[in-house]
Amino acid sequence: MNDMRPINKVMTAPPSNKAQIVDVGFAHKALVDRLSPGGRYIDAQTDVDSPWVPFGENAAIKHLAFDVRQNLFSNILWVKGPGVVGTHLHRGTITMVCLEGSVKYLEYDWTASPGGLILEVPGESHTLVTEHPNGVKLFGWMQGPIEFYDDQGNYVDTADVWWFINHYETYCREHGLQPNPKLYL
Repeated sequence: MNDMRPINKVMTAPPSNKAQIVDVGFAHKALVDRLSPGGRYIDAQTDVDSPWVPFGENAAIKHLAFDVRQNLFSNILWVKGPGVVGTHLHRGTITMVCLEGSVKYLEYDWTASPGGLILEVPGESHTLVTEHPNGVKLFGWMQGPIEFYDDQGNYVDTADVWWFINHYETYCREHGLQPNPKLYL
């Protein structure tokens, strides 16, 4: 029978503040070591790990991660001044954090500022606009395809993990850069 006694003590902070590696005795560590791609650090402040890849005339994308198993991709979108990323429909979940500048969607009555969290759900369409003189930088973790439409509502293209990989690798090839294997999960 399971012990269902109530927990009397609730953790309010990590139990140790000692800067040391502790062996936690995870039973499946050998499998993790053998099969996991492992944790990694991607330098987003410089172009060492990933360059800024043009995304239209007034924007660029710094690709940070691609996971083809789950159609997940992560990047920083930089709209370099006042501008628009046209209407798009999400078929998956999007989580973004505004890093610099500000941004809004025409479909909502809020404006995101630095530190603001933007959550998007499948089935919603948005028109991203920044009126900030320095534009906006958005860190995003995205799942699933994004369909783009023109100003008449006509379908133009779908961007998914494969589109974003192609976007990155094409730029690398055209500029004599080696794609960074750390970006592929």
